[in-house]
Amino acid sequence: MSNVVIVGAGQAGSSLAVKLRTLGFQGGVTLVGDEPVLPYQRPPLSKKYLMKDMAADQLLLRPQRFYDEHGILVVTGRRVASIDRAASRLLLEDGDLAYDQLALTTGASPRALSAALGGNLPGVHLVRTLADVDRMAPMFKAGGRVLIVGGGYIGLEAAAVASTLGLRVTLVEATSRILQRVAAPQTSDYFRALHAGRGVEVLEATGLLGMEALPGGTIAAHLGDGRDLAVDFVIVGIGVAPNDALARSAGLACDGGIVVDAEGRTGDPAIWAAGDCTRLPYRGEMIRLESVQNAIDQAEAVAANMLGVGRPYVPQPWFWSDQYDVKLQIAGLNAGYDHVAVRAGAGPARSHWYFRGSELLAIDAMNDPRAYMVGKRLIEAGRSPAPAQLSDPALDLKALL
Repeated sequence: MSNVVIVGAGQAGSSLAVKLRTLGFQGGVTLVGDEPVLPYQRPPLSKKYLMKDMAADQLLLRPQRFYDEHGILVVTGRRVASIDRAASRLLLEDGDLAYDQLALTTGASPRALSAALGGNLPGVHLVRTLADVDRMAPMFKAGGRVLIVGGGYIGLEAAAVASTLGLRVTLVEATSRILQRVAAPQTSDYFRALHAGRGVEVLEATGLLGMEALPGGTIAAHLGDGRDLAVDFVIVGIGVAPNDALARSAGLACDGGIVVDAEGRTGDPAIWAAGDCTRLPYRGEMIRLESVQNAIDQAEAVAANMLGVGRPYVPQPWFWSDQYDVKLQIAGLNAGYDHVAVRAGAGPARSHWYFRGSELLAIDAMNDPRAYMVGKRLIEAGRSPAPAQLSDPALDLKALL
């Protein structure tokens, strides 16, 4: 193998390229991205960067000189149109690239509202790229009015920033509660109260019927509860979809993401994939993980396997969300839980422990790093304390280790 090409210049793509060099690979490494900037961090975009606590150059994962010194060619602002698997070539809009091994780290894209709902109106914003945030940043002015569509973590984080900056915030969630897809009712209750206490109007079981432009650049949003709401702009946070179209058009197996085996290889032995775009094995099931941690860990595992290590990647999922002065830390996956143990920590700290029967699956820890650390280690070790133990505030969590 003399030439590796990586398509997708985000966290996974950059991590894979760097790991190849760390492991001693001497061949060509080319990283191709469709954005006109070097690989950068996405999580701070809608928080520290939007609040002007972080400059654009601080977002970069590494400066240009790093890639130069390590012989990694970063091609920015170029879209890959198709993969010619028979010829082992990538077809770009203005040329082509040959590869011996190809890695797809194409990530995911935010789901947009349909044009019928007004999703194409000026002033309706998605949150994923640096350009997305730069477009909407001028709207974050104290006293402004913003509607946030979607009560997942993206929507709630956007609501926290907007409220902190002095905007009047309304958040609508079509399902019966915020965070319904990803968290227990107890966690939903915690964050609903947090936002309500900061002046955010949270409307659950309330859909968006449509939007229209008003004179002066404002937007009228027609809500499912019969209200018409006039706002200055709208942020849409209704989830993401894996960027698997390139793989699909090349005939690779896709099922809500690019299907890979435990080593990160697709059905083509010369093509690998890592990060948010993949569907990978986990505890006997095929899942997709949307997290920075998985993007890095899976990409580094793929780099090693491209070099012949042959080691299965075993995900150890963890996530985080920052809202106001609350840091939520999550370990494990709560799918299939049937019971939640609630533990009060010191002061405002709180943790929710997810069980399926007697098996500990996951933990949500709010401002409780000790509970998170203990829960993460227990889950990774496959150990499950009794739920009643966890609910006992007198228990020293470290004793469980």
